[in-house]
Amino acid sequence: MAFTATKREWSELCAFFQLLSHGSVQAGNANGQCAYEIPIAYVQREEHDGTRRYYVEDNEIHIKGESIDRHFLREDFGVVSNLILEALKSADSEVESPEGVEEFLDELSIFNLEAKTEDRTDLHIAFYSKQMQPIGFRIYSRIGGMNPLLDGGRAANIKFEQKGIRFPSPTVNKINALETDNEVLDRMLMIERLGGEIKFNDAADKIFRSNLHMIDLHFPRLIGEMVRTMYYDNVTKVSELVDIVKEQNPLKIKDELIRKHGYYEHKVKEFLLAIATGMRPAKLYNGKESSIGGILIMNADGQILCYSKLDRQTFADFLLLNTRLEKGNLQKDHYGYLERENNLFYFKLNLKVGLLKR
Repeated sequence: MAFTATKREWSELCAFFQLLSHGSVQAGNANGQCAYEIPIAYVQREEHDGTRRYYVEDNEIHIKGESIDRHFLREDFGVVSNLILEALKSADSEVESPEGVEEFLDELSIFNLEAKTEDRTDLHIAFYSKQMQPIGFRIYSRIGGMNPLLDGGRAANIKFEQKGIRFPSPTVNKINALETDNEVLDRMLMIERLGGEIKFNDAADKIFRSNLHMIDLHFPRLIGEMVRTMYYDNVTKVSELVDIVKEQNPLKIKDELIRKHGYYEHKVKEFLLAIATGMRPAKLYNGKESSIGGILIMNADGQILCYSKLDRQTFADFLLLNTRLEKGNLQKDHYGYLERENNLFYFKLNLKVGLLKR
């Protein structure tokens, strides 16, 4: 009987097989289009029996691992990836294994659709070069549900101090009990109507605050104002939010630094590169390279685009133009209401960053 799995799980396997079939990957430009092809020497993936390397040869894939040393036709990987792609396009949520795919996986001794790794990479790719050191990649699929670039839960909350007037407990309870289709914004607007103000304070988590300081000592304020602007102006695209904060200039820096040097764009790009290659809110970040060296994005038509540290500037430009701020779950991420702390009230907003789904 055919087995089922999520779109996300099938997407990772589909992308993996497509890379082996093509023997190359398309390097993307800043606008999310193919710029040129990069030949692949081999793909390294963690399987149930340890690390395997899938070497790309003229017409075959040579698989070498602790318990396997076999050759398979490259075209077979293309046939199977196309079967999976068509199943992904036609399914709503859970995807049933297409006919013939399970037998092919058995032949390859692949039992996990998603690689199980400690370093959060999905696979490593070795491109032809003198060193030929494999680069770790994370796979994002626009066909299935995409994991966010940054989803830190409560650790990614930004604190705003409630000032202007001291509300009695019944008023605080009334504000926190407000439930609407856009309750976070409506609660902030209610605070203002009642004479209160919401002023940026800091990143709520100590480790995340320090991580953001590695980008810039003032970066918590910058990203906090971007999150606040997302709610007030109903703008989610990161590049548009950067344009808004450039005009607001929350850091009160000189106009020359903004216009000529591109200060705000540069700082946001550095942040996006950091979260795309491993920075997490609750884990200490020291600016050093992690195992994640890039991302692979599979578009709705099955095209795979590659962005990596090999072309850092294009990677940064792409992230600025193709990311958005997202809204986390209020209960799970513990934000969106007034909370007493050391005899003061704070209103928290959550920072969550994802790729555009187009």
